Amino acid sequence: MGSTMTCSAPVPAGTVDALDLVRAAGHEVVLATGRSLVGLMPIAIRLGLTQGFAASSNGTMTVRLDADVPSGYVIDDARRFAPGLVIHRALALVPGARVGVEEVGWGWRVNALFDPGLLNGEQKKVSVADLCAAPATRVAIHAPGLDRHIDALATAGATVTPAGPDWIDASAPGTSKATALERLRTRLGIASEATVAVGDGANDLEMLGWAERGVAMGHAPELVRQAADEVTGTIDQHGAVAVLHSLLPAEVDPSSMSRLAAQLAIAVRTAPSHSVVVRVWHGPTTGLSRTEVWVLSECSWIRHAPVPAGAGVTMRGIESAVREAGLNYPRGDEGRRRAHWRASLTDDGPAGFELPLAR
Repeated sequence: MGSTMTCSAPVPAGTVDALDLVRAAGHEVVLATGRSLVGLMPIAIRLGLTQGFAASSNGTMTVRLDADVPSGYVIDDARRFAPGLVIHRALALVPGARVGVEEVGWGWRVNALFDPGLLNGEQKKVSVADLCAAPATRVAIHAPGLDRHIDALATAGATVTPAGPDWIDASAPGTSKATALERLRTRLGIASEATVAVGDGANDLEMLGWAERGVAMGHAPELVRQAADEVTGTIDQHGAVAVLHSLLPAEVDPSSMSRLAAQLAIAVRTAPSHSVVVRVWHGPTTGLSRTEVWVLSECSWIRHAPVPAGAGVTMRGIESAVREAGLNYPRGDEGRRRAHWRASLTDDGPAGFELPLAR
């Protein structure tokens, strides 16, 4: 399998195309953010990430992305803690502090309404007793100069993560983006030396240290840039896109081909076996619902990478892109020009069709 690529920055132009190429190269892309699920899902959709995993709320929530369910995700892991002590301590230190307790998939219960744009999702004003009544995934605390009280809040039995001078997130002890990503890395069987992380905030410090290659965005605070292995450009300079491109094989020039041909070329080039097929599945319309590259490994066919640009095209469109990518495929009977597709049946879904490919 490929590396784990994490991203917590906003989405600049070119990022979606670069992510599609990285995924086609067999890398596992995991969004890791301090945002709640309500804030994460619109970004995942904009990035075209409807499969795989994502971590939200500074690693307290891990979800499996699934376009077939109404919410777009299935909760895989949730780390909760008793929020009462940290809430009462925050209000004792700063009596006017706004406190919000995350309601997963909906929004927040708050002691006072936060200004628009500060929290993702809906808000419901409740008593402090109600805020403390049940285990929580994340508590957001907002007040001027709140960062002066980080040490005092950290003794309240929670992980305290600053997000600027006026904001602190509290979560279960021992939770962070890094801990969530490590669980996924182990589960997916990805080598620790094949991990890459990109971040731009104080809540990315542990994640950057966790990754074999930790990259800070150019606009990140000095503390974050110093903690990283390298620094890329700012958002305006498309710094994250440059990191994504560095994960692609140099022998393939995606700018010289269509999106579909480039993704196929990269998927085949990075395949760990010479026995490669492109598999397609039909959807409810004439276009394909899914396109993937599979490889033969130890007598078993395994999924190597998705081909995102293959969604919505036809099998003839796949054939054309394969030729554009400079790849070969078997033909039918002698004298016929049609590709020799064959039926395929996998354990995880309906029957489809596959076409063997050769470099």
